[in-house]
Order: sequence, then structure tokens, then C-alpha cells
Amino acid sequence: MSPPASRGSGRHPWVCPHGSLCHPAALAAASPAGDECLEEDEEELEAGLDEVEAEPEAGSGAKAAGGTRGALLTRRGITLRVLLRDGLLEPARGVLSIYYLGKKFVGDLGADGTITWQETGQVFNSPSAWATHCKRLVNPAKKSGCGWASVRYKGQKLDQYKAAWLRQHQPNAPPPAEESLASEGEEEEMPEEEEEEVPREGRVPVPEPAVAKKAEEKSKKQQCKSLVEPAGTDHGPPGRRLESKPRVPVRYCTLGTRDSARNPQTLVEVTTFAAINKFQPFNVAISSNVLLLLDFHSHLTRSEVVGYLGGRWDTNTQLLTVLRAFPCRTRLGDAEAASAVEEEICQSLFLRGLSLVGWYHSHPFGPALPSLHDIDAQMDYQLKLQGSGNSFQPCLALICGPYYPGNPGVESKIAPFWVMPPPEQRPNDYGIPMEVEVAYIQDGFLTNDVLQEMTLLVEFYKGAPDLVKFQELWSQDQTYLDKLKGSLASRTPKDQSFTHILEQIYSLLKLSS
Repeated sequence: MSPPASRGSGRHPWVCPHGSLCHPAALAAASPAGDECLEEDEEELEAGLDEVEAEPEAGSGAKAAGGTRGALLTRRGITLRVLLRDGLLEPARGVLSIYYLGKKFVGDLGADGTITWQETGQVFNSPSAWATHCKRLVNPAKKSGCGWASVRYKGQKLDQYKAAWLRQHQPNAPPPAEESLASEGEEEEMPEEEEEEVPREGRVPVPEPAVAKKAEEKSKKQQCKSLVEPAGTDHGPPGRRLESKPRVPVRYCTLGTRDSARNPQTLVEVTTFAAINKFQPFNVAISSNVLLLLDFHSHLTRSEVVGYLGGRWDTNTQLLTVLRAFPCRTRLGDAEAASAVEEEICQSLFLRGLSLVGWYHSHPFGPALPSLHDIDAQMDYQLKLQGSGNSFQPCLALICGPYYPGNPGVESKIAPFWVMPPPEQRPNDYGIPMEVEVAYIQDGFLTNDVLQEMTLLVEFYKGAPDLVKFQELWSQDQTYLDKLKGSLASRTPKDQSFTHILEQIYSLLKLSS
């Protein structure tokens, strides 16, 4: 099941997870301390270079290989200013780029050796600082950026220009023994296999947006505009019961490298952050009304359903609060209807002052575990929801399994998950599905929005061949309607003033089916 949306990164920061993963408090800093250290180190090198350049050169020995310049500048001492001064690079707009985990960053090279990130206008003093900053936006677990091996100048990695400078100015110098390609001050780290601007094997490329990417130019309404109907799902005839054949989940460690021949519907067990000795990168609180509405939606049909999550992200507390569910009242494959539903949801988010913070879908008769397709889709969404903004914003995925026989009782299993990027030395591996711990907030009453949405859903699925027949038996002594009521009971507010409205909705369900 894919999430709802065309996944354009510029049309909304999808409208967009973390301290080994970084401690949540560290994520609030716009420029991590590691970046500052890298910049300071290279600035010190630049200062030393300036002092050398200020001294008069005595004879030709200063320029000879192994002379003053060569003796002072080791591989780690070569900076962008050195390469610019000696003509290996030229200042220009848009000549620098980074490709990392499906996201592209573009920068301008200044005559003074600084890098200006085009999307935000931020200025960085070194490739290391820019690469680390950008990569931490995508994957806050990053400790360093491998700047010279990651940043490309006109398509070629900067470390190749550094090597060319050494060949030109120090041809007789012995090669450094096991010296990292990283700049001075950068952590020793295995060089990454950087992504090219091509789709990974076995993965559907994400369409690029047609709207400008400047975050400051986007309103909340514009941020939501790249919603479309889910892609990559089975558009079989209505009424076909999905998940009829049991799928046995596999452990992530058994997957290995991405394989296009592998069934994308393969279910994968989630991993806890504690199991890999990491902190959960953000906190989550979910309204009980959100769970009630998406659970109700998931119960209605034997086919998968999908919807969006609206809420707010607090960068100071690193808390994602999910306040509203927006069911997609459309059939998969109906692009025209999906566009209208998309616009309606955009308007609803905008009018309520909410941001798009995630999505949900159902596995009607299967466990609430992500499939390989779900993992890829969620990883894409995490990148797109982040968009061109200057800070991390999480994207939450929820899976609801209403009729899975393995559930312990009548209550549906609703499982939140998030995807950790694969190890950088293995960029073609699948992302790692992580279990997310959440706090559930019990609402005091059902809002009119929720009650109206439930009524509209009943009307939408009325007479559909895949509508669940609620008067039939779900178990030996319970009908499907009994099962639905039992599942919603724990998510229903204590206030009983709306009970008669819920009963009217249940009566409509029996008539509809």
C-alpha cells in the first residue's frame, strides 16, 4: 500500500528521522556543533595560508615542488580557496551539488571559497560544514559529512580536484598513509557511496514538483498541494478481498540488498530504537479522535483505505502532535476524484491552521506491519515532508489492521512507524522500519468534524461490493458491527452526549451493507 500523494518535494515539504541518532534536543540547533568545529578548523588553515601568501617568495624554490607552499599544505590543508586561487575551480552559481538518500542539494561557489546553499541562502565556510548540515536534515544520525567526497563541482567530487592539485604542486610527495579524504577536523569515517541522480534498483522514481521550492514562499495550503491518490497499489476490481492469503513477516536483517525481484508486498518486522541503542528522534502525541476516525474508516471495507494526518510540529520540544485524520473518500485509480479530495483536504488543513504530518492506511485482514512498498513510500515521504525547509520535521506513518485474526481481541492494532535510512555504505539496502512510541491523548468529546466525516464515509461506501456486511458474524457470537463497536470503545470519549449520533451512524451502516 502506498501513501496518498504524488511525492513532489517542492510543492509542499510533504508539505516535510535522530544523540546516536542525535538526542532530540540537539535537533533544534540550526547549525550543529560539529559543523562549527569543521568550519573553525578550516578557517584556521585558511588563516595560516594567508600568512604564507603575505610573505615574499624568495627565488623559484618557493614555487618548486616540495617548496614553501607544498611543504605547508598537506592534503588536509587544501581548501576551496587554494583550489580557486590556483585555477582548478571557478566561482559560479549552482556548480556545487550533493546527492544523498534521494535528495539533491545545490550550492553556489563564492570567490572567497564559501558555499551558499541555494534553497535557503545559508553560507558555509567549507564543504564539510555544508555536507554535514544537509545530511543531518535527511538523516540526523549523521556525525560528519565527508564533505570532499560528497560535494561535487560540475559533477565531479571535490576530492578529485584536491588530488589534481597535489599532483600539480607536489608531484614528488609520497602518498599519505591511510589518510582520510575528509577535511581537517572531520571525523574519520568510511567514505560513502554517494547516490547519483538516478533511481535505485527496484524502486519507483519520485516525480519532481512543478512548483518553486522556496519554503518561505509556501503557505500551508501550498504545502499540501502535492497530495494525490496512492500509487503502486493493486487497482483490482472493487470487492476483491485483499490480504486473503496470509503473509509471513520477515526480519529486516534477512533482506540484504534491494532486489527488484522481491515481492514489494513482503511484510517486515519493525525494530525498536532500544534494540539498536539509539534514541527515538522525536516525541509523538496522538488524539484519540484521530485513532477513532481512522479505525472506523479501516473497518468499512475489505479493501485497503488511506488518509492523511494533520497536526503540529514543535521544534523546541521536538513534539509531533497529531490532531486530525483526513480520510480519502476515493477509489484507488480514480485520479479525477483523488484530485478533488486532495483539494478538499488541503483546504481543511489550511483553514484549521494545521500542517500535514503523516499518513495512514489499512491492512484489512493482515498484521499492522509495513510492507517493502510501505517502507519505500514512507522513506520518500520523510524526505518530501522535509522539503526545502531549514530544519528537520518528522513524518509519521500509521497502519491499522482491523480484521487481522492475530489481534488479541476486538480492538484493531494501530501501529505507528518511521523509517531509518539504510547504512551509508549500503545505500541500495531498504530503509529500516522503526517502531515509534507514542502518547495517546484521550479527547473529552467527539467533535462535529469527526461525526460528519464518519457520516460521509458511510455514504461514500454505501452499496459498494467490498463494503463489509456488518450484520454478518465476525466470530461465533459477534457480528462485524459488534466488532467495530468494541474496537472503537476504548477510543471513544467518556462524554455520552453524542452516543445517539453514533447509534444513528451504526444504523446507517447496517442499512448500507
